[in-house]
Amino acid sequence: MDFEQFVLANEPAIRLGFFLGSFAVIGLWEVLAPKRTLLVSKAYRWASNISLVVLNTVIVRLLFPLAAVGLAAFAAENGWGLLNHFQVPFWIAVPVAVIAMDFVIWLQHVMVHAVPALWRLHRVHHADLDYDVTTGARFHPIEIILSMLIKFATIVVLGPPVVAVVIFEVLLNATAMFNHGNIRLPAAIDRALRWVIVTPDMHRVHHSIEDDETNSNFGFNLTWWDRLFGTYRDQPRAGHIGMTIGIRDFTDPREVGRLDGMLWLPFRGEIKDYAINRRNYSGEASK
Repeated sequence: MDFEQFVLANEPAIRLGFFLGSFAVIGLWEVLAPKRTLLVSKAYRWASNISLVVLNTVIVRLLFPLAAVGLAAFAAENGWGLLNHFQVPFWIAVPVAVIAMDFVIWLQHVMVHAVPALWRLHRVHHADLDYDVTTGARFHPIEIILSMLIKFATIVVLGPPVVAVVIFEVLLNATAMFNHGNIRLPAAIDRALRWVIVTPDMHRVHHSIEDDETNSNFGFNLTWWDRLFGTYRDQPRAGHIGMTIGIRDFTDPREVGRLDGMLWLPFRGEIKDYAINRRNYSGEASK
């Protein structure tokens, strides 16, 4: 059994191990060195957010039994995708694929902020009234299904190695938990990391109640795309302690904090703001 076959055979265990390990580290870090005081009971929010994660996991496994790594193996066997077609060396294909898939995720994130119908789905993620490690996995099941379809299309077109897909999945989960963590980082370390990796302070700006701050810092893993395309914002106007997390029209914990409320949220109300093509910013946007 070669390395790729080993990774393919053990992919669920590898991903679960990194997920649980990252969750435990960030969760403990939040207890020892929290950045902000939480407004809603941690037990209440965690129960709801983790219930949504479990529901999404079951839905994905039922609808997509092949999974992304299985599709990557199938694409390699059949020569699908650019990297397979041009027989790009493994040591080049892996980093190229990981970076390319990260860019697709960035584009997808911009898209769900730009299209009002998709913003309805993505509001579930932003309507969390606090910001911690569980926020990083709080997504509506329909958005998760859409994300899987985009990921599958990317794999078919790109033809990434199996190892690259596993690395990407592990990085995406780990960095999403890290940059949604309610944790303190020394300013010097935060500034240094931001040249490559999205930090909690950088991504927290994206969860601001202010429209223009919400529509910035779309990256989950690499910071390059926000810097390159002009969507990078250094700090929130009100500061990280003073800023308000969430969405203006959804502030009742009973509506946005319970599982049934999260599932129903996309179908409530009108899209009056936040979506990029309907923006109506208040105040001057400063980078």
